Amino acid sequence: MATIVKPKQFFTLKSVTKETFLQWYQLMVVGRMIDERAPNYLKQALGWSYHAAYAGHDAIQLAIGKNFNKDKDHLFPYYRDMLTALSAGCTPEEIILNGLSKATDLASGGRHMSNHFAKPEWNIHNVSSCTGNHTLHAVGVARAMKKYDHTGVSISSQGESSVSEGYCYEAINGATREQLPVVFVFQDNGYGISVPKSDQSANEFVADNFTGFANLHIIHCDGKDVLDSMNAMMTAREIAESKSEPVIVHAHCVRIHRHSNSDKHEWYRSPEELADVLKQDPLPRYRNYLLENNIADHDDLKSIEEAAKKEVMDAHKAAMKAPEPDPESIYDFVIGKAHDCEKFPEGVHLESGEPIKFIDSLNQTLKEEFRHNSDTFIWGQDMCNGEKGGIFNVSKGMLQEFGPERVFNAPIAEDYIVGTANGFSRFKPSSRVVVEGAEFADYFWPAMEQLVETSHDYWRSNGAFSPNFVIRIASGGYIGGGLYHSQNIEASLAPFPGLRIVVPAFADDAAGLLRSAMRSEGVTVYLEPKALYNSKEAMAVVPEDFEVPFGKARVRREGRDLSLITYGNTVHQCLTVADELEEMGISCEVLDLRSLNPLDEESIIKTVQKTNRALVVHEDKVFAGFGGEIVAVINEKCFEALDAPVKRVGSTYTPVGFNRIFEKATLPNPARIREAAEKLMKY
Repeated sequence: MATIVKPKQFFTLKSVTKETFLQWYQLMVVGRMIDERAPNYLKQALGWSYHAAYAGHDAIQLAIGKNFNKDKDHLFPYYRDMLTALSAGCTPEEIILNGLSKATDLASGGRHMSNHFAKPEWNIHNVSSCTGNHTLHAVGVARAMKKYDHTGVSISSQGESSVSEGYCYEAINGATREQLPVVFVFQDNGYGISVPKSDQSANEFVADNFTGFANLHIIHCDGKDVLDSMNAMMTAREIAESKSEPVIVHAHCVRIHRHSNSDKHEWYRSPEELADVLKQDPLPRYRNYLLENNIADHDDLKSIEEAAKKEVMDAHKAAMKAPEPDPESIYDFVIGKAHDCEKFPEGVHLESGEPIKFIDSLNQTLKEEFRHNSDTFIWGQDMCNGEKGGIFNVSKGMLQEFGPERVFNAPIAEDYIVGTANGFSRFKPSSRVVVEGAEFADYFWPAMEQLVETSHDYWRSNGAFSPNFVIRIASGGYIGGGLYHSQNIEASLAPFPGLRIVVPAFADDAAGLLRSAMRSEGVTVYLEPKALYNSKEAMAVVPEDFEVPFGKARVRREGRDLSLITYGNTVHQCLTVADELEEMGISCEVLDLRSLNPLDEESIIKTVQKTNRALVVHEDKVFAGFGGEIVAVINEKCFEALDAPVKRVGSTYTPVGFNRIFEKATLPNPARIREAAEKLMKY
């Protein structure tokens, strides 16, 4: 059961100095002035087209920032956390630069929505507009802190309604299970846009949804009261840091203004309610506290207010002069730097020796890379237990060699697996994480939001953060797996810039692409055709330290009459068909793409110009499959070289049935490839 904690009285009227009380007031006044000015920038068409006012959350946000230590903590503020950012160390100018989406905005250089504040050098992170999903990133950072014996806490802040998201539950469940130093702050203003919190949870306070979680501490505080909020946050960080256990701080706030500048709260809030929340405004409440307790007089406070006004105006003037983003810079920071494969620049070799299985090449390469870089980690579902190493035993023996600190299981929660990899890689640039994103590609869909988030992290942060990890996924059919063990998902993933997608078909490429992925920056989705794990046809000699560059296709068979352009399982089918057609006097060239993103357009163009005919073959459905992109490249860049239309072979536009008769009727096979090739040659 969770422990309900009463905050310690770190901060009291007697223990806090006058200087500190007034410094807090100065921050609150500056923040409120910017908060109230923000909508005017939009009215003047200057920017800040998204602004979520924080008024009513002042005390808890001041407390979050003031209890954040930039030298050892990580902070994940949400879109309403303007005063949190100011209190944590962002300057008024930096806040306004973000609102105006200027090139010098620290958070994203104008790439991300306004009101998403960050200061990467201080570990104040740029978070998504997908509300609450940064809880997983905060947990990932906390996991890294624990693995590296780092003293500090990870702080995640969000509104109470975003806790309804499944990944928030996954984050808190995982943090309690792993006993991680995370502080989850719920800023409860009673609304999720226009939806009252009663529509979000059966409990009046969402923190109560987690009272059954072990290793968890829950603190309630008045988010409108400065001292109560300060004491709650200080108590929370003390518990998280000393016990290495997560804490929820549930701060009771009010939302004085509308949700954002696109909302009309008069449509769903009565005049009486609006008048009531205005009476609870934390800023005048704190001002009166200072006066009533003789901490300051009216002249003191007026002096602070005048100084704050000047500070905000100076920040405004400086921000207005700041440069706008360069439109050409949209191509910068799409994906992290790829490893330079100096020894094997084309990703090919002529070495002889003993061929090994595809699955053994993966296992061998994982172990070699773990020895190469001690900051390498792997986790996923069913990753290691006793002698077993993953559902297919790809990670067999890794637990025994590298131990549970580097090789460990994750809950059956795909969002959690990918989201915490994102967070973990934020802690140390040299870290490399490998995750089994799901036991089968068919089960990867719950992680899609985290994958999309990860795909633009580097671009969105203007190059400040690159999530450096590899997502291994067993994909494809030919195993009699049916609906949930036979899917190919590359066509669904390819539209997202920022993801590398590779599909090896032989043991040597499996090793070479995995090594390149694990030594590169950015995210690589590594699709493993599971039917090839123990396939004799996929066996190959694997040179020592073999590497395959991204975006380099490999000609598996030279030919002159027809190009078979393919990847994954169907590479072997195409090689079989090429041998059969050779006996008929038809010479086929087989191009194994290996890498889908980046795509080796040069090799595609070269083979089509050589043979003047092209048949694109892949295991996925023809309709909306990745082959359509390959055909588009050929039609756009090789049209005059074609002697016949480009044809495609792939799966039928149906699910894959479990009975082998259904599977055979659905998935491509050599007979269908050969039939298409013969028709193409007769055109």
